[in-house]
Amino acid sequence: MSEETSPVPQHIAIIMDGNGRWAKQRHQPRFMGHRAGVKSVEAIVKHCVERGVSVLSLFAFSSENWRRPGKEVSLLMELFALALKQQVRRLHKNNIRLHIIGDTSKFSESLQKQITEAEQLTADNIGLTINIAANYGGHWDITQSVQKLAEKVKAGEIVPSDITEDSISNGLTTAFLPDPDLFIRTGGEQRVSNFLLWQLAYTEFYFTDTLWPDFDDNELDIAISSFCNRERRFGKTSEQIQEEINA
Repeated sequence: MSEETSPVPQHIAIIMDGNGRWAKQRHQPRFMGHRAGVKSVEAIVKHCVERGVSVLSLFAFSSENWRRPGKEVSLLMELFALALKQQVRRLHKNNIRLHIIGDTSKFSESLQKQITEAEQLTADNIGLTINIAANYGGHWDITQSVQKLAEKVKAGEIVPSDITEDSISNGLTTAFLPDPDLFIRTGGEQRVSNFLLWQLAYTEFYFTDTLWPDFDDNELDIAISSFCNRERRFGKTSEQIQEEINA
């Protein structure tokens, strides 16, 4: 499928990996890599707007990242809060909607308040939607959706046979969004690391050795070009897809 006939992915999901290694290569503390990574986020958000992407989901902090050294976790929380404070007005000015997915109850009260205020400020914006996955895990997301359905069964509102793929999807933190078209992981690792497990079922994967602080507009264009030259069949045959295109 040529780039001319294939649309730009409307939902891009990214695992921003390699900040620590980027800093280590420069003989700097890991935190400097995370700070550089924030700059890359700014550049990629801007380019997604320019390319006409509708949704950008970024894996900022996984539920497993609490296992990291306490000092690094504290610095990450401080950086998250600072980035929210510095960027939310700019996002709002540019008609960008911000949404945080994950179990935010584990964060400090002040950070939870910041998140709520940022989401409320940008709630009515209709440009790019940015999903920040913070204290997020795909297993947790599916589990909390199923728990809500189990409560409905317990209350007699539904019976087990009423539970469908759609009802599980509707309980996920991304229920209001289309599933990702393109998944990108920087830093050389080739796994999804518990990110959007349900939602990535038919997503196209793109892995790059480029460390996140070095991932720029050109790198994103290369990933999008790779996506545009793939045939997405969703269980159909190539012949069926071609007939649909011709029609």
